[in-house]
Amino acid sequence: MHPTWTDILTPGVPLVDKAVRTVVVYVFLLIGLRLAGKRELGQLNPFDLVVLLVLSNTVQNAIIGNDNSLVGGLFGAIVLLVLNYGVVRFLFLHPRLDRLAEGREVMLIRDGKLLESQMRHELITRSELLSAARKQGIDDLRTVECARLEVGGTMTFVMKHPTSDEGWRDLITQRMNGIEAKLDRVLDELRARPGPA
Repeated sequence: MHPTWTDILTPGVPLVDKAVRTVVVYVFLLIGLRLAGKRELGQLNPFDLVVLLVLSNTVQNAIIGNDNSLVGGLFGAIVLLVLNYGVVRFLFLHPRLDRLAEGREVMLIRDGKLLESQMRHELITRSELLSAARKQGIDDLRTVECARLEVGGTMTFVMKHPTSDEGWRDLITQRMNGIEAKLDRVLDELRARPGPA
């Protein structure tokens, strides 16, 4: 049986019901992701990605209920977008609440030393930290002045500043080696691609 225009345009659930469902799921996910930690927001490993994908599918029915109509889906999306805009604007105007909602950045490296307790608290392994450093052209964590897990889940690194000409040469050599390693990886990927038939 083919859907009719009435099926497509008539919501299967009252719009008030859909609005309440959307608000409840939104608040639940905000609290859940805040409690899960910053890594869920930025530094995704395969397990985190699977959880987020399954989570989105799981709460979909909680938002739309028994409604497959176009109007119902669009209404739910509009409520979600308006709610998010309102929350972001409210937190922007109230910085203290924003810090409470989003938390603070976490120091992971200080003076080239890994802060193991902080990493354990945020569930970040040494290999994940090194992988994030490599993306920024850093191959040796001992050369990092500090590294932070930012509020949004990204990792930022600040390099130590050499105090002598030799230190600068070492730093430049290290950075050049990092660039060379990246170029080698790109060339290897290009060589591995199948050529034209």
